Amino acid sequence: MKLLLLGKNGQIGWELQRSLAPLGELVALDSASADFRHPEQMRETVLRIRPEVVVNAAAHTAVDKAESESELARMLNATTPGVIAEAAQQIGALMVHYSTDYVFDGSGTKPWQETDATDPLSVYGSTKLEGEQLVAQHCARHLIFRTSWVYAASGGNFAKTLLGLAKERERLTVIDDQFGAPTGAELLA
Repeated sequence: MKLLLLGKNGQIGWELQRSLAPLGELVALDSASADFRHPEQMRETVLRIRPEVVVNAAAHTAVDKAESESELARMLNATTPGVIAEAAQQIGALMVHYSTDYVFDGSGTKPWQETDATDPLSVYGSTKLEGEQLVAQHCARHLIFRTSWVYAASGGNFAKTLLGLAKERERLTVIDDQFGAPTGAELLA
């Protein structure tokens, strides 16, 4: 089986390389070799490689920065995944797409269900939801995983940031108005 992994250097992408490699021929691309700022080039990449499975772990994940970079966030999180989904559909590939719990409004008191109403409150959440919708609209064979609070040995994450701050400070002040499920990237891969 031929697999195409997009976003190989992210936390999930790093783990996906390890879990997907034994399944067949893995083509793993990073932002230098698969630039999401150019959707038509991404379409050409998918059509040239012709994988049976496209795994998209690439995204604009800087939640706060997305507010000031809304056009870039939309391109990386919505437009390009939609174009990739079109290409996957054209070649009959399965598309696996990683999304986020930011597609919800955060007001829930129990774990979110995939059937719960979405209501993103940020540019990041809105663009990720739009990406989900475009993937579902353009590729009949798709899976969408909504993740939250991802951590891994590679890359930056909340847990690593706290550990680093704990070494530097006697006391930490941390948000206490959010609930989530810290998720190991290896479990998502």
